[in-house]
Amino acid sequence: MGPSSDYVNLKVLPKGFLDQTVKIGKVIGWAPQVTVLAHFAVGGFVSHCGWNSTLESIWYGIPTGTWPLYAEQQLNAFELVKDLGLAVEIKMDYYSDGDYVVSAQEIEIGLNNLMNMNNKMRKDMEEMKIISRKVMIEGGSPHFSLDQFIEDVMNNILCKHE
Repeated sequence: MGPSSDYVNLKVLPKGFLDQTVKIGKVIGWAPQVTVLAHFAVGGFVSHCGWNSTLESIWYGIPTGTWPLYAEQQLNAFELVKDLGLAVEIKMDYYSDGDYVVSAQEIEIGLNNLMNMNNKMRKDMEEMKIISRKVMIEGGSPHFSLDQFIEDVMNNILCKHE
Protein backbone atom coordinates (compact mmCIF):
# COMPACT_ATOMS: atom_id res chain seq x y z
CA MET A 1 0.00 0.00 0.00
CA GLY A 2 1.55 3.32 -1.07
CA PRO A 3 0.75 6.91 -0.18
CA SER A 4 -2.61 8.35 -1.23
CA SER A 5 -2.20 9.73 -4.75
CA ASP A 6 -4.41 12.72 -3.89
CA TYR A 7 -1.71 14.09 -1.60
CA VAL A 8 1.65 12.99 -3.02
CA ASN A 9 2.59 16.58 -3.92
CA LEU A 10 0.99 18.35 -0.96
CA LYS A 11 3.55 20.99 0.03
CA VAL A 12 2.43 21.52 3.62
CA LEU A 13 3.51 18.06 4.69
CA PRO A 14 7.16 17.47 5.57
CA LYS A 15 9.26 15.74 2.92
CA GLY A 16 8.75 11.97 3.13
CA PHE A 17 5.78 12.22 5.52
CA LEU A 18 3.43 10.07 3.45
CA ASP A 19 6.06 7.36 2.95
CA GLN A 20 6.99 7.36 6.65
CA THR A 21 3.39 7.06 7.84
CA VAL A 22 1.96 4.71 5.20
CA LYS A 23 1.75 1.76 7.63
CA ILE A 24 0.21 3.68 10.54
CA GLY A 25 -2.13 6.18 8.93
CA LYS A 26 -3.48 7.68 5.77
CA VAL A 27 -3.95 11.24 4.56
CA ILE A 28 -7.06 11.51 2.42
CA GLY A 29 -9.16 14.29 0.96
CA TRP A 30 -12.57 13.13 2.13
CA ALA A 31 -13.98 10.38 4.31
CA PRO A 32 -17.51 9.37 5.32
CA GLN A 33 -17.35 11.10 8.70
CA VAL A 34 -20.30 9.33 10.32
CA THR A 35 -18.95 5.93 9.31
CA VAL A 36 -15.54 6.80 10.72
CA LEU A 37 -16.97 8.15 13.99
CA ALA A 38 -19.10 5.01 14.39
CA HIS A 39 -16.05 2.72 14.19
CA PHE A 40 -15.02 1.14 17.49
CA ALA A 41 -11.32 1.95 16.95
CA VAL A 42 -11.79 5.73 16.88
CA GLY A 43 -10.45 7.22 20.11
CA GLY A 44 -10.65 10.90 19.24
CA PHE A 45 -11.79 13.31 16.56
CA VAL A 46 -10.03 16.49 15.43
CA SER A 47 -12.81 18.79 14.30
CA HIS A 48 -13.37 22.30 12.99
CA CYS A 49 -16.46 22.17 15.26
CA GLY A 50 -19.15 22.89 12.71
CA TRP A 51 -22.58 22.11 14.08
CA ASN A 52 -22.97 18.78 12.25
CA SER A 53 -19.51 17.60 13.33
CA THR A 54 -20.27 18.63 16.90
CA LEU A 55 -23.56 16.71 16.97
CA GLU A 56 -22.04 13.67 15.27
CA SER A 57 -19.13 13.46 17.72
CA ILE A 58 -21.57 13.64 20.65
CA TRP A 59 -23.93 11.10 19.05
CA TYR A 60 -21.08 8.58 18.78
CA GLY A 61 -19.47 9.58 22.09
CA ILE A 62 -16.14 10.48 20.49
CA PRO A 63 -14.04 13.05 22.38
CA THR A 64 -13.01 15.98 20.21
CA GLY A 65 -9.89 18.03 19.66
CA THR A 66 -11.20 21.47 18.66
CA TRP A 67 -9.69 23.41 15.76
CA PRO A 68 -12.36 25.92 14.64
CA LEU A 69 -11.80 28.02 11.54
CA TYR A 70 -14.71 30.48 11.20
CA ALA A 71 -18.40 31.25 11.73
CA GLU A 72 -20.11 29.43 14.62
CA GLN A 73 -17.23 27.00 14.97
CA GLN A 74 -15.47 29.12 17.62
CA LEU A 75 -18.62 29.23 19.74
CA ASN A 76 -19.18 25.48 19.38
CA ALA A 77 -15.54 24.78 20.31
CA PHE A 78 -15.76 27.06 23.34
CA GLU A 79 -18.95 25.33 24.45
CA LEU A 80 -17.40 21.86 24.10
CA VAL A 81 -14.13 22.74 25.85
CA LYS A 82 -14.96 25.38 28.47
CA ASP A 83 -18.64 24.88 29.27
CA LEU A 84 -19.29 21.16 28.80
CA GLY A 85 -15.79 19.74 29.31
CA LEU A 86 -16.31 17.25 26.46
CA ALA A 87 -13.35 18.28 24.30
CA VAL A 88 -9.78 19.53 24.38
CA GLU A 89 -8.40 22.54 22.59
CA ILE A 90 -5.97 22.20 19.75
CA LYS A 91 -6.28 25.86 18.83
CA MET A 92 -9.24 28.18 19.38
CA ASP A 93 -8.00 31.78 19.42
CA TYR A 94 -6.18 32.54 16.19
CA TYR A 95 -9.09 33.75 14.05
CA SER A 96 -8.15 37.45 14.20
CA ASP A 97 -4.89 36.91 12.30
CA GLY A 98 -5.61 35.36 8.91
CA ASP A 99 -1.94 34.53 8.32
CA TYR A 100 -1.52 32.47 11.49
CA VAL A 101 -0.34 28.89 10.98
CA VAL A 102 -0.93 26.46 13.82
CA SER A 103 2.45 25.01 14.73
CA ALA A 104 3.33 21.33 14.79
CA GLN A 105 3.98 21.68 18.52
CA GLU A 106 0.47 23.08 19.12
CA ILE A 107 -1.02 20.22 17.13
CA GLU A 108 1.11 17.66 18.98
CA ILE A 109 0.11 19.03 22.39
CA GLY A 110 -3.56 19.06 21.38
CA LEU A 111 -3.46 15.50 20.04
CA ASN A 112 -1.63 14.24 23.14
CA ASN A 113 -4.25 15.92 25.33
CA LEU A 114 -7.03 14.41 23.22
CA MET A 115 -5.70 10.87 23.37
CA ASN A 116 -4.73 11.12 27.05
CA MET A 117 -7.99 12.67 28.22
CA ASN A 118 -8.87 11.93 31.79
CA ASN A 119 -11.46 9.26 32.47
CA LYS A 120 -13.98 11.87 33.67
CA MET A 121 -14.03 13.60 30.28
CA ARG A 122 -14.49 10.32 28.41
CA LYS A 123 -17.17 9.26 30.94
CA ASP A 124 -18.96 12.59 30.50
CA MET A 125 -18.88 12.19 26.71
CA GLU A 126 -20.33 8.69 27.04
CA GLU A 127 -23.13 10.08 29.24
CA MET A 128 -23.82 12.81 26.67
CA LYS A 129 -23.99 10.13 23.97
CA ILE A 130 -26.70 8.34 25.94
CA ILE A 131 -28.60 11.58 26.54
CA SER A 132 -28.42 12.55 22.84
CA ARG A 133 -29.95 9.22 21.88
CA LYS A 134 -32.72 9.42 24.48
CA VAL A 135 -33.97 12.76 23.18
CA MET A 136 -34.43 11.31 19.69
CA ILE A 137 -36.88 8.61 20.76
CA GLU A 138 -40.62 9.06 20.34
CA GLY A 139 -41.74 11.57 22.96
CA GLY A 140 -38.22 12.97 23.43
CA SER A 141 -37.76 16.72 23.74
CA PRO A 142 -37.49 17.44 19.97
CA HIS A 143 -40.70 15.50 19.33
CA PHE A 144 -42.45 17.26 22.21
CA SER A 145 -41.26 20.69 21.03
CA LEU A 146 -42.35 20.02 17.45
CA ASP A 147 -45.74 18.77 18.62
CA GLN A 148 -46.16 21.92 20.75
CA PHE A 149 -45.16 24.13 17.80
CA ILE A 150 -47.62 22.44 15.42
CA GLU A 151 -50.38 22.66 18.02
CA ASP A 152 -49.65 26.37 18.54
CA VAL A 153 -49.67 27.06 14.79
CA MET A 154 -52.91 25.17 14.30
CA ASN A 155 -54.57 26.95 17.22
CA ASN A 156 -53.52 30.35 15.88
CA ILE A 157 -54.72 29.52 12.36
CA LEU A 158 -58.09 28.38 13.71
CA CYS A 159 -58.41 31.53 15.85
CA LYS A 160 -57.82 33.82 12.87
CA HIS A 161 -60.44 32.07 10.75
CA GLU A 162 -63.21 32.08 13.32
